[in-house]
Amino acid sequence: MPAPNLFAPLTFAHGPAMKNRFMLAPLTNLQSHPDGRLSEDEFRWLTLRAKGGFGLTMSCAAHVQREGQGFPGQLGIFSDDHLEGLTRLAAAIKAEGSLAVVQLHHAGMRSPKDLIGQAPMCPSEDAETGARAMTDVEVEWLVQAFVDAADRARRAGFDGVEVHGAHGYILAQFLSPEINRRSGRYGGSLANRSRVLFEILQGIRDRCGESFNLGLRLSPERFGLKLAEIRQVAEQAMTCGLIDYLDMSLWDVAKEPVEEAFQGRPLISYFTELPRGDTRLGVAGKITTAEQARACLEAGADFVLIGRGAILHHDFPKRVAADPDFRATALPVTRQHLRDEGLGPAFIDYMQTWKGFVAVEEPAE
Repeated sequence: MPAPNLFAPLTFAHGPAMKNRFMLAPLTNLQSHPDGRLSEDEFRWLTLRAKGGFGLTMSCAAHVQREGQGFPGQLGIFSDDHLEGLTRLAAAIKAEGSLAVVQLHHAGMRSPKDLIGQAPMCPSEDAETGARAMTDVEVEWLVQAFVDAADRARRAGFDGVEVHGAHGYILAQFLSPEINRRSGRYGGSLANRSRVLFEILQGIRDRCGESFNLGLRLSPERFGLKLAEIRQVAEQAMTCGLIDYLDMSLWDVAKEPVEEAFQGRPLISYFTELPRGDTRLGVAGKITTAEQARACLEAGADFVLIGRGAILHHDFPKRVAADPDFRATALPVTRQHLRDEGLGPAFIDYMQTWKGFVAVEEPAE
C-alpha cells in the first residue's frame, strides 16, 4: 500500500476527522497564569497554530490536580474556574478548521515541592525527589481527576483529550518497574502497573461518550521504562477499542532504540508493526522538514506530531503544502523571530534554556 499523502484527511473511530496529517505536539510553554487560567500569550500561541494549518491543535500538558503541577505557568484543568478560558480557546481553534484537544497531565514525583507546597506523589516512595508513596485511595482519586478533567474539556467544547502517559510523569511512573515498587492492584506485573492507565481511558470513554476523541501519549525509553513492555501497552491500547490514536513520542523519529537487544533497526518500526485495529498511530521527535514528515508516513505512521518545527513556524503545514522540500529555518533563531511566530516572553525565555535554539544577543552599546 502506498503511504498516505500528508494532506489527506484522517478519520477516527470517535469524533470528527483531521483535515490533514499534521498534529501540533503538546508543548510546555510556561505562559498560563499562576492559578492555571489561560493567558492571552498562550491563547495567541495556540490559535496561531490552528490558523497555520494544523489538522489538530493540542494544548500543552494541563494538570488534572492542583498538586500534580509540573512547572510554573502551566495550564490547569482541575477546576471549573478554568472553564472560561478553555471554552474561549476551544471555540477559536475550531473556528480555524482544526480539531481542538487538551492534553491531560499529572507530574507525580516530578512536581516541584516548592511549586505545589507539599511533598510530591509517586507510585512508590522516592528519596531523590522526596516523593511519598500514594495510597490505593489516592490512586483512585487520580483516575477520577483525569476523568473529571476530560469531562471539563468536553464541556468547554473541545473535540477530545490526550492522556499523557509519557516522559516520566505519573502514568509513566506507574509503568516503570524501577519506579513503581508497589504490591497489590497497581504494582508488580505489567498488567497491574498499567491498570491505572486503562482505568483512566475506560473512565473517560464511559463519561465523555462515543463522539469524543481520545488519544494517548507514550514514550518507549528513559525514566525506567522497558521497550518490550511499552510495546505491549501500546498494542493493548491500540486494540482495546477505547482510544482513537496513539501518540508515540520517540525523541527522534530516525533513531534506533537505546536498549542494545533492540538495536539494528529504527525505533519507529517497533510500533508501526503492531496491530492497531481502528486506532491511528502518530509519531513525534525532531520532525522539522517535509521530507522527514513524509518518511514517517512511509514507515507506517498515520500522522506526525510537530513540535520544534511548529515553534519555528506557526504555519508549518501550509509551508509544507507550498514547498515539498520545505525545511524549518536553521538554529539558532533570534528572540524577534520567536516573537513574530507568536511566542510570549515566558515561552521565549524557556526556549533559551534549550541549547543552541535561541541566539545570544549582543548587549546594546
